[in-house]
Amino acid sequence: MREQTDALVIGAGVVGLTTAVRLAEHGLAVRVRAERPPERTTSAVAGALVGGPLIADETEAAAKFSPVEVTVPWHRASLAEFSALAGKPGTGVRLAGGRLVNRRAEGSQEWAARLPGYRPCDSGESAGFPVAFWTSLPIVDMPAYLAYLAARCVAAGATMETGRVASLEDAAAEAPLVVNCAGVGARTLADDPSVFAVRGQHVVLENPGLEDFFFEQNPGPASTSFFPHGRRLVLGGTAERDTWGLEPDQGRAEEILRRCTAVEPRLAEARVLGVEVGLRASRPQTRLEAEQLGAARVIHNYGHGGIAVGLSWGCAREVLRLAVEGTAAETALAEPVS
Repeated sequence: MREQTDALVIGAGVVGLTTAVRLAEHGLAVRVRAERPPERTTSAVAGALVGGPLIADETEAAAKFSPVEVTVPWHRASLAEFSALAGKPGTGVRLAGGRLVNRRAEGSQEWAARLPGYRPCDSGESAGFPVAFWTSLPIVDMPAYLAYLAARCVAAGATMETGRVASLEDAAAEAPLVVNCAGVGARTLADDPSVFAVRGQHVVLENPGLEDFFFEQNPGPASTSFFPHGRRLVLGGTAERDTWGLEPDQGRAEEILRRCTAVEPRLAEARVLGVEVGLRASRPQTRLEAEQLGAARVIHNYGHGGIAVGLSWGCAREVLRLAVEGTAAETALAEPVS
């Protein structure tokens, strides 16, 4: 007979695992179920950088993902968590210096000066980009970080299982609280046609000795970035909307190598370790809201696009608030009126 489950979290990517950690460490009996283990999710192939425009700019950039008044606090809460984790053994998180660049010079860049460690690049550092500056932000070695989150889930009493959730109705029959962190799978699971895949491809090289990251902020199908994680260097990237295939594209891989080598010539001789592909779960706006499904409360937490890592802790905190708020409301309704 299965032990009591207070919450069933669907999905074992960075959003699902972070949510499960928050709920389990709050004292809930949590189960995490996903079709793929953490190391095979899209999160495992992310760069990943935490911070940037969304923690400094409270207007246009943040509004692309959800209303500004909620997105910016989510992002800043996540930055605080990752900054606290940076340097702790086994987390895969470290604070790194690096360059943020933009090929478009129009528009205000006042937000950039509010980033930690801000310094404009000189002409020899800009790699030809009209906007280029140094900053210091957390970068995350995602395979190591996901393993850390999974271990933290188990340490808090959560159980992890591989399996498919056929429907939210089935999930609601298993636990009084269901958290939908299914990523692109939410298109079917939540019957949400606004969810679409943005295919991302990275090339992984043997690191020739780089310590600093490089990240191009421009939206579009191609951008230039590299993130050093010890002996690995993750090069990006692509963003192909409504492209669902997971097979590596050799032509795209060669383009990524050319762009990154133009910025850092040392990459030309580095050994290629692999090519990784993932499907970012995108949506016009992130969906984070609760609904009642029979006797169960369902909280949706998906549609984070390419910034799932950077929103993960803030969104998990909001899920916990909604879960506790729902429990308190149910308790109040159950209490007799004197």
